[in-house]
Amino acid sequence: MTNAFHFAHINLPDGKIGYPHTSNGFIVRMSDDISVYYSGDTSVFGDMELIGDIYKPDIAILPIGDRFTMGPLEAAFAARLLKVKHLIPWHYGTMPALSGTPARLRELTEDLDRLEIHVLQPGEVLGTAVVKAH
Repeated sequence: MTNAFHFAHINLPDGKIGYPHTSNGFIVRMSDDISVYYSGDTSVFGDMELIGDIYKPDIAILPIGDRFTMGPLEAAFAARLLKVKHLIPWHYGTMPALSGTPARLRELTEDLDRLEIHVLQPGEVLGTAVVKAH
């Protein structure tokens, strides 16, 4: 479990504001030795460089919605800090407020020859062979 920086609150029945959870991300190492960093809802933060150096994730799953979380600009910085070869963008395009796009993320990372962005559709699977080939 890793840090994440995201503000969350709910309105309670008594009119007060409650804070239902802390923000976190996860590093998951699969049995085939592929590691995934799932950032959770977060902004970019400097310790992503430590996560990259210590855990060396092959894949990062980063939000790009640009509202409530990081957008494409911040995700591009996160990709650099993490030094990942594969990035799966998420938390975008489900409502008008989430305006970040994979196309914008690609523009902002085109200088990273080592980075492959995988835009998955619901139910689609990123195969192990794709990750291990890099």
